Amino acid sequence: MRLIRLGNQPSRVGADVRAALSAWGPGVSVLGGFALLGAQPPDCPRPLDAVVVLPRGVLVVVGVDLPEPALKLEAPLSGQWKTDGWPLRHPAGATSPVQEALEAAQAVARRIQDMRGEPLPVTTVVAVGPYVGQVVQPSADLHKGVRVLHPKPTTLLAAARELATSDRPCSAEHAAKLIAVLAPVGTPPQRSTMLTEGFTDASEDLASASTMLLPKVRPQAEPTRPGWLPLAAAGVGLLALVGVITAVTSSGDDPQAAAPSTAASAQAGPTAVVVDGRSFAPRGRDGGAECAGHAFGDVQAWLEANGCRELARAQYSTEVDGRAAAVALAEVTASTSEGAAALREVAARVGSGGVVPLVKERGAWEGGPASFDNSAISSVARRDRVLVAQAVWADGASAADDPALVALAQQALGLPAR
Repeated sequence: MRLIRLGNQPSRVGADVRAALSAWGPGVSVLGGFALLGAQPPDCPRPLDAVVVLPRGVLVVVGVDLPEPALKLEAPLSGQWKTDGWPLRHPAGATSPVQEALEAAQAVARRIQDMRGEPLPVTTVVAVGPYVGQVVQPSADLHKGVRVLHPKPTTLLAAARELATSDRPCSAEHAAKLIAVLAPVGTPPQRSTMLTEGFTDASEDLASASTMLLPKVRPQAEPTRPGWLPLAAAGVGLLALVGVITAVTSSGDDPQAAAPSTAASAQAGPTAVVVDGRSFAPRGRDGGAECAGHAFGDVQAWLEANGCRELARAQYSTEVDGRAAAVALAEVTASTSEGAAALREVAARVGSGGVVPLVKERGAWEGGPASFDNSAISSVARRDRVLVAQAVWADGASAADDPALVALAQQALGLPAR
């Protein structure tokens, strides 16, 4: 097990998580894999104490600081948590922190799926501290891929072996892509390091496409979260959990993890995105709640009638057989998955309009196309989101039925719009 420290742990018990993972040592003598400490993958609602990428699964570790040590913690997935018989409460009214942990794990799973990463099982570990002698979980809850535990080398190891149960191990190549997808800073470890951590040398692709991010730093705000209090402890103050996102490499951290640059802007995105072996350079992005105002034709009419939750747009430059090309993306988040499917049907019809590319509002970048007229278009609906990709040549005439541009538009559906 190798540690890649991306930021400070957002909880106090995170120090115990890190110590437990460090105790396993490098290589596969105990388990193998990589732990991304202090990571906050894109679209994840909170920073995580650890995302552990194992050859046969991904563990999302969420730390929960209890107000004081406990001999016994009753921790059902639904229902009231109790420490030594006393109910816990949260200032927001929640009766347990499990829902917050599950939301974080679901965000990680969505990120992997959206970026077409290796389809490993994603499970959840809720690490509680400062100390808990015994954790009681209903037996039915243990089958739902969630473990609540006080982090020690033995308890974390047992959870990892029970939860990371993929039928086949992940290859070194796909593990590098998983880490690139999940970590907002740094670069993946070298392939040789991947192999020493138990990832295989197999090259067969289980994902529908091969997508890899090589990200710049994305500075993050310092989150402050209220802690958990026993109902009887009226005099106990709130526990502030402050995660300061820095990249500090310690003696147990992986030397391949790159330190962030303080000069990076808040809008900094990936320096390169590789999809199926083709490199795409980001050329700007935009997002917001206004959708219909950036659309036209039947798509605009649909959005005016049905609304949307968010619109994200991005544009990229690339090359196809030595010729410069450009891609425009528009991702609309609808209110429901049914709404997304309906919008995709409208957007897929020839002459039905679409979303205005950024280049029309901001102007062309150097060497980029003046417009996306006569572009090849491809679209897909994923849950409540519709992604539309347009592809044109950077110079010269484009045609919607150009086979090279059609293939490029389909390939561009593996790019991030945000």
